[in-house]
Amino acid sequence: MPEPDLIPGAASLRPDTALLQPPKEPRRAGGSLDAPRRARRIARTGPDAVRPLPWLAAVAAAFSLVQLVLVVPGTGLGWDETVYVSQVSPQAPAAFFSAPRARGITFLVVPVTELTTSVTALRVYLALLSGVGLFIALWVWRRLLPTPVLAVAGGLFATLWVTAFYGAQVMPNLWVAYAALVATGCFLRAIRRGDRGMLPCVAAAVAFAAFMRPVDAVWLALPLALTALLKRARRLLLLLPLAIGLIIGWAPWIIEAFMRYGGFSARLERASEIQGQLGAYFAVDDHARALSGRVLCRPCDVPWDQPDTSIWFLLLPLLLAGGAWAAVRTRRQAAVLLATGTGLALAAPYLFTVGYAAPRFLLPAYALLSLPVAQCLTHIVSGSRARSPRRWAVTVGTALAVIGHLTVQYKVLDGLTRHVRYDHTLHTRIAAELRAQGVRPPCVITGMESIRVAFRVGCASRQPGGHDQSITPAGLAAAARQQPVALLLFGDQHPMAYARTWRIHPLPAPHHLPDLRAYLSPTCGWPAGGACSRTATGGPYSVPDRVRCIDPVRELPESCPHSAQNTMGRHPCKLHLQATATCR
Repeated sequence: MPEPDLIPGAASLRPDTALLQPPKEPRRAGGSLDAPRRARRIARTGPDAVRPLPWLAAVAAAFSLVQLVLVVPGTGLGWDETVYVSQVSPQAPAAFFSAPRARGITFLVVPVTELTTSVTALRVYLALLSGVGLFIALWVWRRLLPTPVLAVAGGLFATLWVTAFYGAQVMPNLWVAYAALVATGCFLRAIRRGDRGMLPCVAAAVAFAAFMRPVDAVWLALPLALTALLKRARRLLLLLPLAIGLIIGWAPWIIEAFMRYGGFSARLERASEIQGQLGAYFAVDDHARALSGRVLCRPCDVPWDQPDTSIWFLLLPLLLAGGAWAAVRTRRQAAVLLATGTGLALAAPYLFTVGYAAPRFLLPAYALLSLPVAQCLTHIVSGSRARSPRRWAVTVGTALAVIGHLTVQYKVLDGLTRHVRYDHTLHTRIAAELRAQGVRPPCVITGMESIRVAFRVGCASRQPGGHDQSITPAGLAAAARQQPVALLLFGDQHPMAYARTWRIHPLPAPHHLPDLRAYLSPTCGWPAGGACSRTATGGPYSVPDRVRCIDPVRELPESCPHSAQNTMGRHPCKLHLQATATCR
């Protein structure tokens, strides 16, 4: 009961204490706080209270740092990279651009190729730019998922060896992954929050993806379009940016199809042929085997000798299911389920329509699927009560699993970068050897490894057959009468008719190309410090032919050994032959 007034009329003298107290929260009939205010109060004290900027910036900066330390130093351009860079680099004539390729990635590196031909500068530029791209892609989702989920998702995606390796590579797949994250995030914000300002973002992201890899953009837009069809009120408004993005992104590829490949359908058919004829395949196991560090597994009939590298891949369905369950419990099912569906749509064509595997193909899928996986892991760790034994056990177990996963990823990345550095050193030596033999611009190189070697020498790379056919044998013979031409063969390969009388020079050979050698046209000339070659008189390379030694500085001694094998290291004729030699 209220206490009675001891002095009549004293109540009128008391100050109005209600004015001095903060207003009370309005309560409903059931006694609970108003729902919107309760949600805001929970957000101020829960995981949503974590500021996204420092966490996402830290993840992006760490991603760039890992590339700068582990990937960038000493790695040269790969085969596909050389094709892309040669389109915009003044170092060498452009390599043949085959039907499946798109030119988006070539324009991304123009700011560097216009200033320098340094591969290291190009790598550093892409490592930094890929970090910025990761930050932007995650930042779009800051109003859709909590910061801890985004930080974990970014960390999981960035620490995959395939992500770290291709971040500084001149390849389009990672940039499609970023575009997929941005497009899906902006699309969700346009649907859930009615933010029409996100619709141009959707169009731009889809166009960017199509500019990089046109077919991937179609698979990206498909689940978003299906989602838009479920929204009766704004169906056309949501479909319009998807259509505009596809049209803008596909336009350069279609225009080039009519200018260079005989039409749109002809280019599609040629692209399918180069990729091994698209059809019904089951390549899930191929992709699992390729995670051991194979950048291309074609054909992928290799033994599965490193199963630890694909454990996470095999557990992915279970983690996705856990992420969907956690999203429903935390009322984030719209964001997580759409990310999951779009990621699976991007993975489907490479798992079931392409008959070989390349880990980079699935980068867009991995980027989106990292969100439900992160939702699953964060919910597992935060699901138990604080300081409970179960909470500690789950946290320690999850931490150990992540540490083991990161260890495996680092091991694969380290082995792969070592191999790439070895290839870079070897191709640099081959290029130096050819320059020493008189192969200098303007020149043409054809045959094995011609694209990478030609770019380093400054020559044009031309092939008379295969997927990169860009010249006829008669065209090569005609070119050899005007400029230096080098034909690279290995093993028991035979030269074509136009090169059978060309002199032969042995080259540093990688383990997979034994007995690598160059057939040099007469227009190559001789170097200033002496040279050694073998003149082919017809027949395979293994048949001993005439060996000619030339030293313009001094005459070789009369005691010149007659075994070419014994001359190695003793005078300029260092031939990797076991044939009878005539020195003069």
